Amino acid sequence: MRREQISLLAHADHPIAAPLDDDSVRRLLERAVPHDNARVLDLGCGGGEWLLRALAAYPGLRAEGVDVSAGSLERAREAARVRGVQERLVLHHEDARDFAASHAFDLVISVGATHAFGGLPATLAAARGHLAPGGRVLIGDGFWAREPSPEAVGMLGELSDLPATTDRVVADGWTPVHGHISTREELDDYEWAWTGSLASWALDHPDDPDSAQALATATAHRDGWLRVYRDVFGFVCLVLRPTSGRSGPRTMP
Repeated sequence: MRREQISLLAHADHPIAAPLDDDSVRRLLERAVPHDNARVLDLGCGGGEWLLRALAAYPGLRAEGVDVSAGSLERAREAARVRGVQERLVLHHEDARDFAASHAFDLVISVGATHAFGGLPATLAAARGHLAPGGRVLIGDGFWAREPSPEAVGMLGELSDLPATTDRVVADGWTPVHGHISTREELDDYEWAWTGSLASWALDHPDDPDSAQALATATAHRDGWLRVYRDVFGFVCLVLRPTSGRSGPRTMP
């Protein structure tokens, strides 16, 4: 079973592929979307849930999403058709690092996708390149809430604590104007949904050749979460504005 298919199954019951509940997503969008007619870009959009919710809340908003997963983008297209917002949504099947738009955006989103760019600084640099003057960025990334074990670092990579993460953002020329730190309930709900959705699919499809692998993956993920990183991992979303005049796309037609 490919990683893309595992992710699609694991996020079936938690379409916001990050540890946030519906109210947190709504409040972040209220702070991040600058006006009803905004252009919004999601770099690493997955199933497009951030964009779909923004489109539903702001009738004049136009959105674009970029992702390498064809399956996730098809799911986003179908969801947009069901919600009646497909005419205001454009999806691009390509690597977000290589994406070049013909216009700038009032809001650039990248939540839980910094790995696609090689880390937080590179993600912010990519977002800056697509940002219109006066625009904002909504970024979401993990941090260490406590000192991690070497095993936790091996699983989740080199993260900083929350103050150091914020300092890094500020040093890069951004000012946080709003933020949300995921609660224990949000973190646990996300992990239970991830492991439970994947495990349920495996149990519901015992004759599928991928069933055993899916169940083993769910079990291993749950074990790593509970035993290794549950008590040390945190997640923060920040709404950012450029501190100086360094915003704006690098090249525009």
